[in-house]
Order: sequence, then C-alpha cells, then structure tokens
Amino acid sequence: MFGLAYGDALGAPTEFLSYAEIMRRHDVPGPRDLPVHGGVALVTDDTQMALAVADALVAATADGPLAPEPFAAHLRDRFLAWYASPDNNRAPGNTCLRACEALADVASWVDATVRGSKGCGANMRVSPVALLDGISEEQRCAAAQLQSALTHGHPTALAASDLTAAAVHALRAGVAPHELPGRLREHARAQREVYHGDWLGDRLWRGPFGTTPEAFIARGWDECLAVLDRLDTAVALADRRGDPCQVTGAGWIAEEALATGLLCVLLYEGEPVDALARAAASSGDSDSIAALAGAFAGAAYGMAAWPKAWEPVIEYRADLARLSGALAR
Repeated sequence: MFGLAYGDALGAPTEFLSYAEIMRRHDVPGPRDLPVHGGVALVTDDTQMALAVADALVAATADGPLAPEPFAAHLRDRFLAWYASPDNNRAPGNTCLRACEALADVASWVDATVRGSKGCGANMRVSPVALLDGISEEQRCAAAQLQSALTHGHPTALAASDLTAAAVHALRAGVAPHELPGRLREHARAQREVYHGDWLGDRLWRGPFGTTPEAFIARGWDECLAVLDRLDTAVALADRRGDPCQVTGAGWIAEEALATGLLCVLLYEGEPVDALARAAASSGDSDSIAALAGAFAGAAYGMAAWPKAWEPVIEYRADLARLSGALAR
C-alpha cells in the first residue's frame, strides 16, 4: 500500500510530459525524491481509490467472510464518498467520474458501469484485494473483478484487475519478480473462460463483447495474454534508458498499465527505488504506471525497500498504515 502511494506521488508531476521533457529534468532512471509541498507528498486519485477499495474490504469482512453483495455495497458507498469529496481534485479518470455519477442514481451497479471502458482506473486500485488474508483464490479473483466492474465493465478491465491482484499476491508470497510473467501467463490461461457469475451477475456479460459469459471474459484474458507477450519482448530488450512505454504501452488502458508497471520492476529487480523512478519517467500515464510498480515492489521487498524519509511525508499516511494492518489481520 505504501509502495503504491510512493509511486503515485513520484509519477504525478511527470504525467502528461513527453519522455524527452522528463529526461531533460531528471537523470536516468528518473525522479528519485518524493515531491514534497508544505511538508506533504501529495498523491492522486490512484491512491485515494485504492484506499476506498481497502476500506470496503475491511468493512465487508468485519462480520463474516468476504461475499459479493456486502462487498459491492461497501464499494459503492466508498466510491460515492470519494466522488463527493473536496479532495477529489487530482485529475480523476473520466470513467470513474461517469460511473460514480450514475451509481448515485441507479438501483444496481450494473446499470452504472461504463461497459466499454478498460481504462487503468480499474486496476490501479485493486492491490488491497491481494493483501486481504484468509480468502481463497476464487474469492480473490472474483473480488478483483467485481471492484473493477462497478466502474469499468469491459472484460479486459476485469481480467487485468484480476491479473494485477494475482501479481501482488504472488510477489507477497515470495515469488521472485523474474518468475512472475510465467506465473501470470499460467493464471491467465487457467482463468480464461471462468466467469464469476455469483459475483458479477448475469447481465454484465450481455453486450458486444461475447455471446456467452465464457466468451465475454475470454476476450479480456486474450488481451492480457497478448500484453504479456509484449512484456516478454520488452524484458528481452532490457532497455534501461528508453521510454518504458515503447513496447508495453502508455498505460492509459488496464492491461498496458499492468505490463509497463511490471516491466519497470523487472528491469530494476532488487532496486525498488530505481524501478519507481523508471516508472515515473514514462511518457504515458506515469502516476498509474508508477503506482502499480510501487505495489509490485512493495509486495516483493516490504517496507525496507523504501527510504525512511518517505513515510512521514506521504499523504494519507495514517490511512495507509491503518488499512494495511486491518487487511493483514
């Protein structure tokens, strides 16, 4: 959770800048110092929404095991609270705004989700699902997809969120970063035609992306498998000076944000601060790419990965600590 926030804060100032402009301001691998203003390193909607998902998970499991209806209800409450907050002024994604506006007026989240969107807002906030102890793999996969589905209803948004949670969970369990692409490919193939109807319902899949639930979700997993191929290519190139977005994409869409964030961790395996710097020095959605890189590196290396000076200044420090502890318990 702290790694996600650190990456978010590092990447926020470079979002919307060209790679050449970023490199004029920073040496390779990129910015390595949190931008502190008034004693605080500000984050974006990426961290705010990850905290909302974490809070919903804690509330949904307060009185029993994780289940779809209470989790969806708590997600809805937290997303609407974020939507109405005066602190929701960090260039939030259009899909999240549109879906939250609709969530306030419809009975079912299925009627609010933006079915055609696979923006990275689906998976930049999913890491808390991977940190919740005491749930099964099926629950983790389904919960990761459900938190996406409230706003981003595209099958690739669901699959990329599931895959991102699988990555964080595997790294936390001790899988080495360089082993992760193969593990993720196995996960994608195993889940390719698994539609979690008891969590997602029987209406989300009906539309332009598939004639059956299995065909609907398979489209998303096929796009994730394709970006894993691009990730393998980028890892083989091992370019630690070029724009991380060149092969795996700019990260505005879910599967590319996952792949480019993970690429930076793989290029700088064992060097988590440099991995975040490289992710922040990307020409695309740099705060989301760096937030995901931070979540991956934090899961792999723990709090010892980060400079001690970062923790006292990161925005939402108390919430990050409280919810991290609650998820672990």
